[in-house]
Amino acid sequence: MTQSEIQNRIAELKMEYIRAQDDLEKLESVGRDGASAQKRLTLIEDELSELRKLEE
Repeated sequence: MTQSEIQNRIAELKMEYIRAQDDLEKLESVGRDGASAQKRLTLIEDELSELRKLEE
């Protein structure tokens, strides 16, 4: 993966994270279970962590 591809993927994940966070907030605000949204946030965080290591 090139540096450019890594940076593009990081940007995509950041946007996806924001959407997932918004979904989680909406679910919690109406009293629904946000476990799946929380799991998605964790997966995004893990992938971002791995990409940042590649970026170094």
